[in-house]
Amino acid sequence: MIDVFAAVREASNRTIGLRHFDCQLIGGLVLNGGNIAEMKTGEGKTLVATLPAVLNALSGKKVFVVTVNDYLAERDANWMRPIYEYFGLSVNSF
Repeated sequence: MIDVFAAVREASNRTIGLRHFDCQLIGGLVLNGGNIAEMKTGEGKTLVATLPAVLNALSGKKVFVVTVNDYLAERDANWMRPIYEYFGLSVNSF
């Protein structure tokens, strides 16, 4: 898990210019453990979700990232797409 999270952190920095803060890595651990992480607007929920999403997708699991409306689904899929594609993963929103 640590190696994948580190790789996602680096891929994010290289592809979209954002580097996960340490507290966001903890958020990824919480989500990966099957728990809910409450975060305020602007604290990086979308970026945090890339950590367990990539980890689980690379282990062969199907991954769905859910948001509250169509606009955010489309926006965030396009925004995070370079990170996922860095690992050979596909992204779609519906």
